[in-house]
Amino acid sequence: MLALAFDGRTGASGDMLLGALLAAGADPDALSPVTDALPVDYRIETVQKRGVTATAVTVETDGERAESHDAHRSYADVIDLLDAMALPSAAATNAAAVFERLAGAEAAVHGTGIRDTHFHEVGADDALADVAGVCALLDDLGPERVVTTPVALGGGETTFSHGTYPVPAPATVELLESADFETYGGPVEEELLTPTGAALLAELADGVPSLPPMRTHKSGYGAGTLDLSERPNVLRAALGETDGELRRDDITVLETNLDDAAPEVVGSLQETLLAAGARDVSVVPLTMKKSRPGHLVRVVCKPADAQSLARKLAVETGTLGVRETGASHRWIATRKFETATLDIDEENYEIPVKVASDEDGVVYDVSAEYDDALAVAEETGVPVREVCRRAEERVR
Repeated sequence: MLALAFDGRTGASGDMLLGALLAAGADPDALSPVTDALPVDYRIETVQKRGVTATAVTVETDGERAESHDAHRSYADVIDLLDAMALPSAAATNAAAVFERLAGAEAAVHGTGIRDTHFHEVGADDALADVAGVCALLDDLGPERVVTTPVALGGGETTFSHGTYPVPAPATVELLESADFETYGGPVEEELLTPTGAALLAELADGVPSLPPMRTHKSGYGAGTLDLSERPNVLRAALGETDGELRRDDITVLETNLDDAAPEVVGSLQETLLAAGARDVSVVPLTMKKSRPGHLVRVVCKPADAQSLARKLAVETGTLGVRETGASHRWIATRKFETATLDIDEENYEIPVKVASDEDGVVYDVSAEYDDALAVAEETGVPVREVCRRAEERVR
């Protein structure tokens, strides 16, 4: 599998990601849809950051083409501008998803709806060029998987449109709630992870504890704007082949025994705990002391969510204790969804189908989404088993 790995030990920002992707072999011509649509140009330079040769990218506004430089665009304005770019399909989808994350973070911080959100720092032409440019360069490289090591947040204070605030910025904190990668404070008193960098990595990259085994084809460094005294302000990227294997996913397993919970409570636990962030929930009948019938509830979750989910489990069931078992990780297949279109009685029906594979693309399982298949079965009268079979066969 062709993989792209970022090393986030000195943070990440939009310009650092642009430089790192170019240093890893992306074609600068892939940026032309952005410069054609926006009054900007990319200035690409080779610089030295404390002895490390890195690629620096500066987005410069073209004054002759710029009618205005509006840094307070609405979410809808930004999506319209992205739609006007002739980006490749995957790049356009990724860029829109990144701005949806940014809009959600802004909305959460300011207590507004996404559609009513106006961007401040990330609504200007240079920020649009950062996001769209990163997505275009990533599409040019074409990795099948993108990963990042834990990312440094930095420290101290940062100044944004609403004043000065401790690092990380409020929007960055919101973005990290839905990110797959881990972060840590320091190692310097500067902002190392910006909201734009956080949104891009949250949308594009899986978190890994360390750089994966890889036969590296190309690597390089993207330069940040800081001049740090003890370390280079660069983001490293490596593009290469990884062996086919399942992915390691760090988890915590929570368990509790129930012998007096109402059936309605037990029956609702899966939906309730999954909505609260659990990765998986199972309920197993068992026999407890004095031969009482009971249930074992087992919850698989991310380590960061363990405490909140243990409390949720206690509140919902009234259990007096929740155990945290010794499991520290699981090995999982890479999962993606494809859409199967079925022609039934001259009508087309779309059914999502989950495809599980290893990192070399060897498929383990193809499984139609049952609820969608059931809806088609009820509408058409075709048995749900037959709908599933046809959808899975179409994807195979």
